[in-house]
Amino acid sequence: MEDRDTGAGAPEVGASSASPGPSGQGNWQQRRPPEQRSANGQAADAPQKGKPKKRRKRRRGRKVFARDEARPEGDRSAAPGKTAGPATDPKQTPAPAAAPASRPEQATRRPPAHELPVFAALDLGTNNCRLLVAVPTRHGQFRVIDAFSRIVRLGEGLTASGRLGQPAMDRAVEALKVCGDKLRGRKIRKARLIATEACRSAANGVEFLERVEREAGLKLEIIDRQTEARLAVSGCGSLVERDTQGVVLFDIGGGSSEIALIDLSGRRSPRLANHIVSWTSLPVGVVSLAERFGGRTVTREIFDAMVDDVAGRLATFDGRDRLSHLKASPNFHLLGTSGTVTTLAGVHLDLDRYDRRRVDGLWMDRDSVDRMVERLVGWDFQQRCANPCIGADRADLVLAGCAILEAIRAVWPSERLRVADRGLREGILSELMADDGVWRNDGRGRG
Repeated sequence: MEDRDTGAGAPEVGASSASPGPSGQGNWQQRRPPEQRSANGQAADAPQKGKPKKRRKRRRGRKVFARDEARPEGDRSAAPGKTAGPATDPKQTPAPAAAPASRPEQATRRPPAHELPVFAALDLGTNNCRLLVAVPTRHGQFRVIDAFSRIVRLGEGLTASGRLGQPAMDRAVEALKVCGDKLRGRKIRKARLIATEACRSAANGVEFLERVEREAGLKLEIIDRQTEARLAVSGCGSLVERDTQGVVLFDIGGGSSEIALIDLSGRRSPRLANHIVSWTSLPVGVVSLAERFGGRTVTREIFDAMVDDVAGRLATFDGRDRLSHLKASPNFHLLGTSGTVTTLAGVHLDLDRYDRRRVDGLWMDRDSVDRMVERLVGWDFQQRCANPCIGADRADLVLAGCAILEAIRAVWPSERLRVADRGLREGILSELMADDGVWRNDGRGRG
């Protein structure tokens, strides 16, 4: 089951609120990719006579990784990206050896993409397996050059058995093999590969990751819930505007839901994670909640029971009132990063096909969220399957996510909700890049 990718839909991603944390090198076996061959051999060395060539006009916002997907597997290591100078088309005549002297300002230009350091982030969650590969661009930002996302439902059956099931592990391993191939095809400066709630809580979680290392060549680390909450904040920092005073950021996952309370009413640090005043991780997510209450047939009574279950868990969160002095402020809002809120946004926009560019950063007011939740609760399973922003893969999970969202909104009522189609992977990348210092010297990557 292929998942729509979250985080790779825009050529550049803001990461200005990175919070440096521990970083790990990917522990895969590095293979030297084969040398690239010219598409036209010697014919590329001479201009063609007659009809002048048409230069392909690249569509704005086109992803570099989409071009990489069309290449043979061994050719991906040296895929060209955006350059500061002329386009490097292999069909064009090479520049003469004696080039004119460069202008003084050329010395300060950013290196071409193939010279920039490459970073990678992998997130194996309860429901999804996701990979991002990116290079740094302007200060605090990066551009995605490769991505992968697949629904694997690793946590399927975990609530009842306490263990990862064999079919679920098989699906995850196959997805991770694809990720391993992508990583081995590039020269990665730094990578961090994480596993979250499913591996954290399963009795055989560590055993499963040992299998992943043997079969996929990837060594994943199980992160704790506090780290997961911090990474979510780091990944969404650029969506918090300058005049914001308080934010409740939440990440509704498959097996857990992270909530961070962020107070920006005092002097603001450039790193959003420095302003976390309280946080919690609820051991409930869309997969675990749907398995306990049912996801296919959800009546109003079942939906209310799910909301009450999550509300009871939130009632034990001692730090839930740390932003009570800001809740009435017009500069207080909710910020949601999960498939639940992006799905709501897609339904709200009535999209024929999910479009990250329109969803990421979207503002929804209270009434719009109310209407969308009521609309989804009123749909049966087949209607949810038929919606292009939900589909069969999410139709049995989306109402569990809405129930978690409603419990959060009851504790922290807000007139505005901002939607983030980004999260842990973007947080990992921003922390890796900040820790490596690639944004020093006016944002130019180190050599």
